[in-house]
Parts: sequence; C-alpha cells; structure tokens
Amino acid sequence: MNIPRKEAGYRPIHDRIRDFGEVEQTLNTHDRKLQASRCMDCGVPFCNWACPLGNRPPEWNDAVFKGDFELAYRLLSSTNPFPEFTGRVCPALCEKAGVLNPPLHDPTTNRENEAAITEIAFKENYVSPVSVERNGKKVAVIGAGPSGLACANALNRKGYEVTVYDKREAAGGLLRYGIPNFKLNKAIIDRRIALLEEEGISFVYGKEVSVDDIPGFDAYVIATGTPQARDLKVPGRELKGVHFALELLSEQNRVLYGAEIPKDERITCRGKDVLVIGGGDTGSDCIGTAHRQGCRNVTQIEIMPKPPVGPDDPANPWPNWPRTLKTSSSHEEGCVRRWNINTLEFIGKDGKVTGAKIQPIDWEPSKDGGRPNMVPAGEPEVIKCEIVLLCMGFIKPDMPVKREDVFYAGDAASGASLVVRAMASGIGTASQVDKFLSSSPDKA
Repeated sequence: MNIPRKEAGYRPIHDRIRDFGEVEQTLNTHDRKLQASRCMDCGVPFCNWACPLGNRPPEWNDAVFKGDFELAYRLLSSTNPFPEFTGRVCPALCEKAGVLNPPLHDPTTNRENEAAITEIAFKENYVSPVSVERNGKKVAVIGAGPSGLACANALNRKGYEVTVYDKREAAGGLLRYGIPNFKLNKAIIDRRIALLEEEGISFVYGKEVSVDDIPGFDAYVIATGTPQARDLKVPGRELKGVHFALELLSEQNRVLYGAEIPKDERITCRGKDVLVIGGGDTGSDCIGTAHRQGCRNVTQIEIMPKPPVGPDDPANPWPNWPRTLKTSSSHEEGCVRRWNINTLEFIGKDGKVTGAKIQPIDWEPSKDGGRPNMVPAGEPEVIKCEIVLLCMGFIKPDMPVKREDVFYAGDAASGASLVVRAMASGIGTASQVDKFLSSSPDKA
C-alpha cells in the first residue's frame, strides 16, 4: 500500500494512430518487480476466485518480486496455457476482485505482470516444447480460436493425437481476425502456434468441415465461436457502407497479414464520417481502426444507458466485476460518445449511406417485471455518416450435433464471452473428452 500502482501506459496518440503497432508500452524490470511487490498475498485470494482460469497471482507475483521469472512463468503457465494473449486482451477480472481494490481502487497490475512474465520467458528460452507419450487415440478440434487452441493444447498434453481444423488461412479465430493488431500483434499468435506444432498438434487450414466430413477420430470438439453477428433490421440496412464490425476488423487484420484484396472491394474509413453502433469492446476496436485508416471523425452510439462513472458499482459490488464506464485507448484517440440512442433508419443517396436517423430514448420499468420498455425521450435527428459499423454483439449458435463423441467449447457452447472464459471452457471441455475416452468401454 506504500507503493503506488504504476501502469506502463500507452504510446502517444499522435504517434500510435499512424500505425497498427501495439499501443501499450512496457515497464522496466525494476518497476515491474515493484508492481509485483504490491500483491498482498491474501489469506483469501479473491483474484484467484475471480479468474475463470483459476490463475494464482499471489504466487507468480512473489516470484517476480524476487526476480525469478522462470519460476513465475512455470506458476503462471500451470493454469494459463496462453498468458501472452490474456496479458494483452483480458479485462483483468482478478484485479477488480483484489483486496487492494476496495480501499484504494489501485489493484496490483496483474495483467501487465502476466504479459511481462511471458515475454521474458520467451526471450530467456524458458518456454520450450513438451514431449508427450501418446495414448493411441485421436481427437479432432473444429475451430482454432482461443477455446479450440486451449482444448487442443490440453488434450495434446494428455497424450491424444490432436488435429485442429479451421476455415481461415491461419489459426487464432477472434484473436487473429477480430482483435486489432494495435492490441495484439499477430506475431505473438504465430509464435505460440509454432510451439503447438512442435509439440505435435496438427493444423489444417482453409477447410470448413463438420464432424461427418472427417471420420476416423475417437472424439470431436466443436469450437467455432459465434459467427453470426446481431443485425439491425431497419430501413436502409441494405445501403452500401453499412457493415458488421468484423467485416472491417477481419479485413484489416488480413491485409496486415499479407492478404491481397482489390482496392474497390476494400472497406475503408479514410476521409469519412464514421458511425459506430454499439458501446462494447468491439465498438472500441472499430474506433481505433477507423482512426488508423484516416477517418474524418467517429461517433459511437449505444442504445443502453450510460454506465456509472465509478470506480464503484453499487449494483455489482466488490469482489464482483464493476459494470462502470470504460474509456479505452481508442476512445482517447477521439470519439463522440452518446447513450440511450435508438437507430430508426439509414439514409442514403445513389445506393450509398449518407446518414443515420436516430432518436434519444429512455427505459421505463415493465409493469410485469420483465424487460424494460423503450420510450422516446427527444426528437429524431440525423447523424451524417458515410460508413456505419454494427457492433451489437453476436447470436448464440445452435448445437445441432447430439452425439456422445461430440463436445462443444467456448462461445459455441455459451455464447459470446471473454477470451479468458473461452480458454477456460476449452480446458474444461478437454477434461470432458478425456473422461469420456477413458471411461467408455469401446474407447478404452
């Protein structure tokens, strides 16, 4: 409590919006050790309770404080298969649940410490392929996103011969095609995939398959995420320039990775007024991407009320995650933000969107105690825009295959959630597969 929280911070705005390099900086080793020393090593580690993976920050923070980064990595990777991912994109549920949060609102920098531990581990060659004795059984994992990769890694470590299929040209799923490079450099993903391949996992890309297309496996895991985005069915939706968020984000990431897309087919915000509909992380990622593409300006609207400014959330008190207003690095780069706004229609000219007709609204409690009712709270107005990005979440997919040898993991099972929860689900699903193949008489 005598050492203040110190974050690495972001690169200067005027510098970072000129490229897609990671915006977050790093602390020197001395400062990182000091930050790790702030961990209280509590008798009841609420950070461990809050983490979907069950990470144990007190243990690896103590190792960092003592300068033993090899031990820190061993402790961290014992619960987290890919800390280089969560160390960059996790909202750090553990930090908000930490004992330092209620009195100071300055918890230990667990997420940054996690990333630092992993980068030092790779630099110092503490990370090496694991040799596994095979058990003679084969498992197919369909989908190479965070849940599929975590599941494949866990099964491989248990001795199964694992093949991962993905319809894209490279592994990563949302990590590669949804999260911008300025939050997660894709070389970080490539580095981990190379390690998984060295450990014996096979990857098949550019092939969309179902369980019926790939016979010969003892079990199948479907980890295909939530591919269907929630649409906004209002007049003018068909106008050119109205896109789902992942159309922009995925294309931009693919271009940076070397994909060649004809200029007349590219989605670009250059020189345009941009409207982002949806106030979550995906909307924030679109804002940052729009700035790097050279947009004129960005407006973000959200149909729900503005969250409390915080730091406390009376409706969701500690140690639970506070649902408070989040201002991301992308918001800091420039954005008009508005809440309680409903979109009525898109307006266009010559088949191209030129504006969005919107209306301020309020939410009134339902008489029967159900979903609140939306009521007008102001006159309709038009927001000028040449490109609209729909960031309203994703629809939970059906689980059509009902067979004892087929399992679901990650967002495909639960609906859209956090990367850290997807990874935890993948590990849990691997345990289910192992139990099934170990206990079934015909699989023994």
